[in-house]
Amino acid sequence: MYLGRFKQSGFRNLAFLDLEFDPHVNVFLGENAQGKTNLLEAIYFLALSRSHRTSNDREMIAFGQDFASLAGRVHKRQLDLDLRIVISKKGKSAWVNRVEQARLSKYVGHLNAILFSPEDLELVKGAPSLRRRFMDLEFGQINPEYLYFASQYRQLLQQRNNYLKQLARRQASDQVLLGVLTEQVATAASELIWRRYRYLADLNRYAAEAYRAISGQREELRVLYRPSAKEITAADQPAQIKQKLLDRFAEIADDELRRATTQLGPHRDDLEFQLDGKNAHLFASQGQQRTIALSLKLAEIQLIKQLTGEEPILLLDDVMSELDQNRQAALLNFIHGQTQTFITTTDLDGISQEIVKQPRIFYIHSGQIIEKEEGLNGRRR
Repeated sequence: MYLGRFKQSGFRNLAFLDLEFDPHVNVFLGENAQGKTNLLEAIYFLALSRSHRTSNDREMIAFGQDFASLAGRVHKRQLDLDLRIVISKKGKSAWVNRVEQARLSKYVGHLNAILFSPEDLELVKGAPSLRRRFMDLEFGQINPEYLYFASQYRQLLQQRNNYLKQLARRQASDQVLLGVLTEQVATAASELIWRRYRYLADLNRYAAEAYRAISGQREELRVLYRPSAKEITAADQPAQIKQKLLDRFAEIADDELRRATTQLGPHRDDLEFQLDGKNAHLFASQGQQRTIALSLKLAEIQLIKQLTGEEPILLLDDVMSELDQNRQAALLNFIHGQTQTFITTTDLDGISQEIVKQPRIFYIHSGQIIEKEEGLNGRRR
């Protein structure tokens, strides 16, 4: 899978674009705050219909514009697709081959994209919200059911939290309604947790393989799911998960009323990374933590390929300078020309010429993008 022609207008600070990307490696060169990250965000949004940087879609519409439009030609092994998505002040609309999609869950998945940014290096030691976001973004694009239950869960969770606040303020008193909301939240949560366990089992296997390759077989990596309802296990089916959640909700009912918020569920679950059985958050060095983050990204490529039969595109947002030569080599040798890759950088010296033979290079300045005439080795394109 690769993204060929790409067009955009009205997205952040970017000038109107109509570009043809290389099927292999594309490098975007420019100083900071010129639009490199905005361009990767636009490509990511075209794929997932959401940003990795903000939950407010209106922030992505350029100042003075009424809407932003993104379009791309996606080439797969069996077919080609035309994708388009428009962000307006009223919401989002998406098209596949000029047919408007009734729901965004029907759109997501036609172009799979993995983003690796400096923030991802914080996955191990950062806040649990980063790891939950990681799961939702990556699993949502490979399975429409996951996307559906995640969206449903967020809506039901908000309703339940709002009602808990009303009960705490004595603006409501209907415990039957709270029970209905609790049942609905537990149903959506059980489906979400069950799918997280399933995908993490495969992700764990691929991440362990990648970590062994990068670290020279020195440590064993494990990725573990840590549900906030500790009674839940990987062997549980959705019905069992739901019942365990309902039992726990009954036990903490008074505490939830006092705090006026839902105390357990997927929004409070976490991931734990272990090296040789030790919690990497507590014991791993910075180099080990970065290797774990890199291993996860490589595992995502494998997982998406396993589930869809296509390699996703890979977006590397200013991370090459954060990786040493060994980790650069592990990353770029792993994709070895099969995964279309987009790299942003302020300096070409940060990219190994031995690994990236002949990329297509674009200069970015003040949102304007111009293709460079030469590759890394000086040959004219």
